[in-house]
Amino acid sequence: MSTFIDPRAVVSPYAKIGENVKIGPFTVIEDDVIIGDGTEIGSNVFIGNGTRIGKNCKIFHGASVGSIPQDLKFKGEDTTLEIGDNTIIREFCTLNRGTAHSGKTVIGSNCLLMAYVHVAHDCVIGNNVIMANAVNLAGHVTVEDYVIIGGLVPVHQFVRIGQHSIVGGGWRVPKDVPPYIMAAREPLRFEGLNIVGLKRRNFPKETIERIENAYRVIYQSNLNVSQALKKLKDEFEPTPEIQNIINFIETSQRGIIRGPYD
Repeated sequence: MSTFIDPRAVVSPYAKIGENVKIGPFTVIEDDVIIGDGTEIGSNVFIGNGTRIGKNCKIFHGASVGSIPQDLKFKGEDTTLEIGDNTIIREFCTLNRGTAHSGKTVIGSNCLLMAYVHVAHDCVIGNNVIMANAVNLAGHVTVEDYVIIGGLVPVHQFVRIGQHSIVGGGWRVPKDVPPYIMAAREPLRFEGLNIVGLKRRNFPKETIERIENAYRVIYQSNLNVSQALKKLKDEFEPTPEIQNIINFIETSQRGIIRGPYD
């Protein structure tokens, strides 16, 4: 099957279009764009300069991909939006490219961004991430691998959401969400482990128990964060998961979300 471009689409002759790509009617693709093999683009999509799209992606109608940042400091510098393979972008998503701060916005492979998701400038989204309808990421947000964010969630700029965690729908995210957990309520709080997600991804029972014990120390031992981290370092086996939790919290700039009883 060869590439198909609807005659009603406006595609720059300078854009690099892969094999077996489909482009729907009234879509606009600017000059400095690369689209990988097998990607399907619906109708009325805008794909701006600096956009790099991987293989076998699906972009539904009305999406704005690679538009300039909503940042008054942006002065028209050359930056990119990079999207991995097999990622689905549903209707009316708005995905901005980066600013001079990092030069790029990144969305990984095998992600699902449901309708009306907004990804602002300089965000970094990992692989296998699901963001439900109307999730809104401010600038410089990091979402690690296998994160799920429920619908209508706003995420504050510079926040990080750790791998394998889940944020319930409708809750505001003003601080960092550590890995492997569930987060909900207002203000956002630790609600326990994302046990269902960890089991689905074949985490061994012993590993899940070890992670659970670590979060008991962090959130339920009446220790402050520094004391809890010291206890984890001194008394816990330094498995990759425990080390990941320690590293995430130690490098947090905004601080982590509060515990269930704070």
